[in-house]
Amino acid sequence: MADDLLSGISWLGHASFQILDKNIVVYIDPFEISEGLAGADLILVTHEHFDHLSIEDMRKVMKNGTTIIAPEDCADKFNDFLEKYEDVDLQLMAVGDAIDVEGVNVEAVSAYNTNKDFHTQNKNWVGYVITIGGRRIYHAGDTDLIPEMGKLGEVDVALLPVSGKYVMTAEEAAEAVEIIDPKVVVPMHYDSIVGTKNDALRFEKLCSGRRVALLERKS
Repeated sequence: MADDLLSGISWLGHASFQILDKNIVVYIDPFEISEGLAGADLILVTHEHFDHLSIEDMRKVMKNGTTIIAPEDCADKFNDFLEKYEDVDLQLMAVGDAIDVEGVNVEAVSAYNTNKDFHTQNKNWVGYVITIGGRRIYHAGDTDLIPEMGKLGEVDVALLPVSGKYVMTAEEAAEAVEIIDPKVVVPMHYDSIVGTKNDALRFEKLCSGRRVALLERKS
């Protein structure tokens, strides 16, 4: 069952993912991704930091007709970039907003730090719940353990940061799993700018009895 839920989900390193379902291609926070990946129907950006909103990496998967979803304060980052493409749709979303694109439902949810100043709640940056192929996939964005995680509803796949410093530690992420109660969980935000694979392994151990998938980075 876990393998079915993870079908088409690839970790591209750090907090970046590719989700494929039939003819739909979704990217989340593409950063330091490889050349030659499939063109994007939909790109989701959680916030404006360079390792989540990377114009250089978005160029690698952009095509005419791509839809970009991002928080409202990211708008000016795209001005010059989007002039080079036709029919690109930029959708600016706030927490609580939802949109349907190509049969994919995207909900913007809270993501913020509670005990550090890198991603404060007043910035209104986001995570996403993506409903695609009959699955609800939660990408937490850069966040700590927050009360809003208890209000996500049913989650099939949770993509959770585990490296600490800017985001949850492995221990806090394990607490989040108990609150969210996903069917399968994938650790992220490690082995790049911050964190190592040991963070993911510690998280996996702390989630004993849960379905934890440590994905190999797709090149």
